[in-house]
Amino acid sequence: MIKKVIFTLLQFVLFLVAFFAGSLLPVFQLLPPITMTFANGTRAFEWDGILLMLALFVLVLLIEVLRKRFRSAAPWTTLAVALAAILGLAMKFGFKDLQP
Repeated sequence: MIKKVIFTLLQFVLFLVAFFAGSLLPVFQLLPPITMTFANGTRAFEWDGILLMLALFVLVLLIEVLRKRFRSAAPWTTLAVALAAILGLAMKFGFKDLQP
């Protein structure tokens, strides 16, 4: 049980770093950014960090399937990616200020 918690924490850090790296380096630009205008300026949300994190999530799930550990490891991996997404959005990864 403690081993699963440690691996979940490591996966959480991996997914959070992937989300952060994708937010800093928007290289894919597969989806157009969402822009929002407020009284103090315009902000945009870049999707690259989330897409990179989800691609990594699918890769980890594929590895778990190949190792025949999908049933026991997939819920922990899903928890790690959900927590990384929540914390990354709370830390405003992917949000950028646009200059007028």
